[in-house]
Amino acid sequence: MDVALISVGDELLAGDTVNTNAAWLGERLSERGASVGRVTVVPDRIADIARVINEYAAEYDAVITTGGLGPTHDDRTMEAVAAAVGRSVETSEAVIKWLDEERDYQRSDLTDGTADLPADARPLHNAVGVAPGCVVENIYVLPGVPSEMQAMFESVASEFHGQRRHVETITLDEPESALVDRLRELETRFGVKVGSYPGKNVRVKVESTDRGSVEEAIEWLRKNGIEAST
Repeated sequence: MDVALISVGDELLAGDTVNTNAAWLGERLSERGASVGRVTVVPDRIADIARVINEYAAEYDAVITTGGLGPTHDDRTMEAVAAAVGRSVETSEAVIKWLDEERDYQRSDLTDGTADLPADARPLHNAVGVAPGCVVENIYVLPGVPSEMQAMFESVASEFHGQRRHVETITLDEPESALVDRLRELETRFGVKVGSYPGKNVRVKVESTDRGSVEEAIEWLRKNGIEAST
């Protein structure tokens, strides 16, 4: 399953907030065997959000947006999602009922727009905060607050799947430039995906859907490289 992530918020682009949501979602999706093909940050502008959603919804099995939910002036994701799929925005009676029965919020307690979703969207209730998320076609709309986003994602995590990939890492005490030929040979010889991440040493990440291939590749690299001491 191929997934695209869209993070919404001027604060992310300005560097005022670190985009921890994308990293967390990438890890959780990978654990479930899904593959993240894009991570894109967009401003709080309806046209920009809708354009990227429209493009990715056609290209990927699923799109997950985070951020921009709620009734305040800069929360524009719901309107953008509705525009992307050609639907109106309507107040969800299912959301209001859930907030009343499960969270003890009456309609009169809610700021106008809190329960607004694209027409016929499937609500995703917010067990940690107030503003709901939703699912529209293959688009999953989640809050930006990390605790709210994580809880809401877990409610739909089973809908994301794929062939589980096995991953192992090894740290080598050699310059990355000296490893180019061996890492290329590693991919060819064992049919694995290889990533190298330089720092004080070079961390090499090997992954494949076949555990045996990963183990053989790591063993070959141990024999043909200089492993860093721990």
